[in-house]
Amino acid sequence: MKQSATPKILKLDKNSYVYIPTGEIREFTSTAESRADNLHIVAQSLKRLRDLINTNVTEPLSTRWATLTYKENMTDEKRLYEDYKRFWQRFKYYLEKKKWPACEYIACAEPQGRGAWHLHVILIFENKAPFIPNNELADIWGHGFTKITDLSNVTNVGLYLTAYLADMELSEAITAGTLNDGRLTAVKGKDENKAIIKGARLRLYPANMRIYRTSRGIKQPVVTECTESEAQAVIGNAPLVYEKTISLSDETGAVLNVINYRQYNSFMLNEWDRTGNERKRNTD
Repeated sequence: MKQSATPKILKLDKNSYVYIPTGEIREFTSTAESRADNLHIVAQSLKRLRDLINTNVTEPLSTRWATLTYKENMTDEKRLYEDYKRFWQRFKYYLEKKKWPACEYIACAEPQGRGAWHLHVILIFENKAPFIPNNELADIWGHGFTKITDLSNVTNVGLYLTAYLADMELSEAITAGTLNDGRLTAVKGKDENKAIIKGARLRLYPANMRIYRTSRGIKQPVVTECTESEAQAVIGNAPLVYEKTISLSDETGAVLNVINYRQYNSFMLNEWDRTGNERKRNTD
């Protein structure tokens, strides 16, 4: 299910909007060097990306997550996707040469605090994904370090990846000058506690930049309006993997509306064993 924060603006037309806290009518700026004044646009892009990922990643063992980085401090966002376009042509040839099936992709750009760019790419196969050695992937990329992993232990891939694209570690946020742009939250990593600034990375995306790109075969999310009982009939026994409730109030504190967002993953009803044969998950 989608999630949202209390809206602070109301769009009037393509050029202007109302800033709800003060009632001011303001104009959108299209000449900003970054999206610092339009963080809601970036946040909405990431929400669309999250839905797109969860629509297409329906079986974890049919996907691979690849990270593509640069040796140098590569800061040109236009070059980023040009390099990826050439990588994708080489990667398709690699799959063909190996006699492996073709796949689809969702490629997402991530800016780092020092100004460098790298890419996260979800590779989506129709059936079980082949094993791709990381050194071979690095040779195909040709610009620096790469890492390729599976997503078999992730139940909410869209939320998992978009968190990478939005949040920053404290040390990186200090470098990027975005320390005061988010909420400081302590989260425990594998080996140590790390301080994370929620949403701090959003300001590093240039204005009007496409945060993600996809191959032609990627499916678009379908939105259906229905009653709660109708939705539950569709959901069936699929497990709940994410839930968030927000309350919308006016300036007096009176509750205007309550919105509950829930996400269910139907693929968790089934697992795939290592030979690719489908089997039922034991729910006893």
